[in-house]
Amino acid sequence: MQVIIMGCGRLGEAVARLLHSEGHAVTVVDRDAEALARLGPDFAQRTVCGYGYDHATLLRAGIETAEAFVATSSSDNANVLTARIARNIFRVPRVLARVYDSRNADIYNRLGLQTICPTTWGAARALQLLAHADVDSQHSFGQGEVELVRAEVPRALDGQPVSQLQVAGEITVASITRDNQAFVPVSGTLLRAGDVLHVSVLAAALERLVALLALKE
Repeated sequence: MQVIIMGCGRLGEAVARLLHSEGHAVTVVDRDAEALARLGPDFAQRTVCGYGYDHATLLRAGIETAEAFVATSSSDNANVLTARIARNIFRVPRVLARVYDSRNADIYNRLGLQTICPTTWGAARALQLLAHADVDSQHSFGQGEVELVRAEVPRALDGQPVSQLQVAGEITVASITRDNQAFVPVSGTLLRAGDVLHVSVLAAALERLVALLALKE
């Protein structure tokens, strides 16, 4: 995949290196030549010095053939502006913008612009670690509204149907690992003590999941 990353701060650099390690063609754009230089000589990908919202800079970066565009600068406004240019003018198929202000994220999401908000995600993750230490979050979706968590079935639920843990629209057991073999359960599947569950759950329903797992009195 041919990807352009606008912004070579910590996040932009990390995303660039990760994509590069996965074999993608990466071009990093930043107005600061010193920021680009921090990528080092071992980063065998293209760099372009210039403003990400400047059409000439984007053309030099190969925006016309890009398959994805990621805006990761320190400015919400710059990120949203360049992301909209990439999507609406150059028709890049996959566009993502990092925004710090969660209020901005809500607005832009309603406009159809996909965003990452570290503030919202970090707050949701902090809550999960502090208030729900009995379950281990494996992945977060959207702005942290849905979590994929790992939990072990306690003895109190041995022999109980998995449907006891299912709550429509809130909690779904996605898989069970038993004797090192994973499978997708059906409503009649009986739980065994020690089963490892991967559960898709609304962040707002984590406390309910903990209660259903009998991890709390």
